[in-house]
Amino acid sequence: MTVVWINGAFGAGKTTTAQELIELIPNSTLFDPEVIGGALRYLLPPKHLAEVGDFQDLPIWRRLVIDTVAAMLAELGGTLVVPMTLLRQEYRDEIFGGLAARRIPVSHILLAPAETILRERIAGREVPRDLSDGEIRIRQWSFDHIEPYRAALASWLTADAHPVDTSDLTPHETAARIAEAVNSGSVPVCDIVQTPEPTAETLAAGVLLFDEQDRVLLVDPTYKAGWEFPGGVVEPGEAPARAGVREVAEETGIHLDEMPSLLVVDWERPSPPGFGGLRLLFDGGTLDSTEAGRVLLPGPELRDWRFVTEEEAAGLLPPVRYERLRWALRARERGAAFYLEAGVPVG
Repeated sequence: MTVVWINGAFGAGKTTTAQELIELIPNSTLFDPEVIGGALRYLLPPKHLAEVGDFQDLPIWRRLVIDTVAAMLAELGGTLVVPMTLLRQEYRDEIFGGLAARRIPVSHILLAPAETILRERIAGREVPRDLSDGEIRIRQWSFDHIEPYRAALASWLTADAHPVDTSDLTPHETAARIAEAVNSGSVPVCDIVQTPEPTAETLAAGVLLFDEQDRVLLVDPTYKAGWEFPGGVVEPGEAPARAGVREVAEETGIHLDEMPSLLVVDWERPSPPGFGGLRLLFDGGTLDSTEAGRVLLPGPELRDWRFVTEEEAAGLLPPVRYERLRWALRARERGAAFYLEAGVPVG
């Protein structure tokens, strides 16, 4: 089972190419995530929908895309061809990471016509006649997203996806190029960490590392949304503190000489589809400027890292995770650990 994800600017010809491609790849099926956005119009309150400008900004849309891809492949097997523009790297990471967690490999293809050709195609794009003001709105939407597409090209998209210049190609010729590249193996499977999804409560250990200005190190994982502390799930039979040390070394390249001391034990309540569990934070101590300068990022797992103040962390971490950090810093100041439930001290 595999996914061929066809990316590109709005108006690049993804859907027509995908329709041609399923005729060239045996046992393949077309899945257009636009149907998820259409369904959400009936599932979510209008007020909630009005708060976002794009369905992709809704966490439920991204979650349903992952779940639908997995369900279709479980039902049909083979290859799923998915034509969908993804211009925000964090959304690409969340969706591809969710598929990787289900052991579903993704071949990422980028349709990349010259911008002049792209603009011509948008201008000549057919629009359903029964759509009120559809021609103006859909074409303007496509034109408005050329600049975000340019920004994605300049920052991450071309390095991540296999580009196909479609300036002089018909959709059938484009599909033939993609089929040949996929079948020959010249399109590598997307290099993103495969973190198995939990099936029950988990025990996780994080380690706080500080610089000489007493700022705390946060990392930005590729496989889930939001910033985090270095750390991860404790393996069966593994001591939590040692698990934290192991994760720090794997994620950042920093090898701690001493076992870190406990700061916080926090019970995280289940929040479907998550199962919750115990979250431990340890004090990994202060890194001097030389050690801090040796922080490494293994590309498939972490996108970025930074040292931040407590105030800066409030704008990066989800609320419960920030509360966990806040109480861990208080525990560090007083030299005694806190027990929390959902980020709130107990006892």
